[in-house]
Amino acid sequence: MAGKVGAASNPKAALRKQILAARDALTPAARRELSARITPQLLALDAYRNARCVLAYMSFGSEFETAGLVEDALASGKQLCLPRVDPNTRELELHRAENIGSDLQSGVWGIREPRASCPPADIDRIDFVLLPGVAFTPRCERLGYGGGFYDRLIARFARRPPLVAGAYALQLCEHVPLDPNDQPVDVVITESSFYCNCG
Repeated sequence: MAGKVGAASNPKAALRKQILAARDALTPAARRELSARITPQLLALDAYRNARCVLAYMSFGSEFETAGLVEDALASGKQLCLPRVDPNTRELELHRAENIGSDLQSGVWGIREPRASCPPADIDRIDFVLLPGVAFTPRCERLGYGGGFYDRLIARFARRPPLVAGAYALQLCEHVPLDPNDQPVDVVITESSFYCNCG
């Protein structure tokens, strides 16, 4: 009974647990196959093709695999920016990365992130953002991991660039619990669907 009360009192935590369990249940082969269906759709977006400076992230655990987009950004001559977690300020520091093999190291939660020696990125130059999330709705509302890192980052943009998420279809929900500071994205792409927040 206590567990049910706890889940009911924290609907975000309950939904995160449910979606992450479903995502973790995918086999590595299934994740690779689904990611291979999502990535070409991301690369075909006009917002991505026209972007000169891309903010992405290195996928971790059972997340949609971002390596394809990251590698394409570098190969096509775009400036690639990646986040680095500052555990003291709980902010994301943005750095430019030119070589995935040598510029990255394991970060706070084991997520690959740029070394501190990588040049800082100019947030005002970023014109496309790929960001992670746990759950999304068809209206492009986003439930993150609970730290608020990306919500705070989005609020720092003087001119908001297109915000795009790649996710497995199992991460789509009709509703997600939201707080006033929770930032929606503009586009969510799954292996089978395309959702656009056109409002």
